[in-house]
Amino acid sequence: MKPIQDPSHNSPLGKSTDYRADYAPELLYPIPRQIKRDELGMSADALPFVGEDVWNAYEISWLNPKGKPVVALATFCIPADSPNLIESKSFKLYLNSYNQTHFDSLTQVCTQLTQDLSAAAGAGIRVDMADLRGRPAVAVDYPAGNLLDDLDIECDRYQPDPTQLLTVDGPLTEETLYSHLLKSNCLVTGQPDWAMVVIRYRGRPIDHAGLLRYIVSFRNHNEFHEQCVERIYCDIQRQCQPEALAVHARYTRRGGLDINPFRSSGHFPSPDNTREVRQ
Repeated sequence: MKPIQDPSHNSPLGKSTDYRADYAPELLYPIPRQIKRDELGMSADALPFVGEDVWNAYEISWLNPKGKPVVALATFCIPADSPNLIESKSFKLYLNSYNQTHFDSLTQVCTQLTQDLSAAAGAGIRVDMADLRGRPAVAVDYPAGNLLDDLDIECDRYQPDPTQLLTVDGPLTEETLYSHLLKSNCLVTGQPDWAMVVIRYRGRPIDHAGLLRYIVSFRNHNEFHEQCVERIYCDIQRQCQPEALAVHARYTRRGGLDINPFRSSGHFPSPDNTREVRQ
């Protein structure tokens, strides 16, 4: 599957779409990650982070051999070093194409999803599925850290402004900070994307007020979810130079999908899939 170099070229985003109900893997729309990484000065051979994009899908259905519908939840884990990200509307259209397609079992569906999505991403991905008859557990909670949103700050910048990121005097520290105020916009349609962002670091103390102003500064910025998280990671790394850093964002769902990118220096483990209350 050849990735698209221009995200707006032939993309289903922002266009009237006929929904397919028969299996159609060609609907998947891969976009090279390196397009935006070049803007951030990242080499494809030496990424400054490890991580993954965790997608949760809430609207998956197919027909069993007798034509009876089956419904399920799914989680897709796409490695951050895969060559491509998958455009979210195309992902949703692809999942819809299972609706009138017959499969023998949940295992067969899982195998097909793994095959198609790995081809689109250009790397092996992990798919976990749960039949709703099994009453799968879904954890909803807030991070174990300090919420920034109660800080009484003035904000007047609504495009990413890394100059707001400062360190302050004090001993080396390790802390987890989070905010519900991250908002960016779709790169193609301009539709708002809402998220909770979690920042964990070890190093010189980061000024909390400046960090919150920086998070707010994404409010009118147009970029895909994964790219926003990578920009946040790179800006904090360059401006504050922590010894260890992880950035995790949990975006609210659209079209039955939520996207949760995680980028880390490798010193902190991947978070579990505990969902933000708006998800």
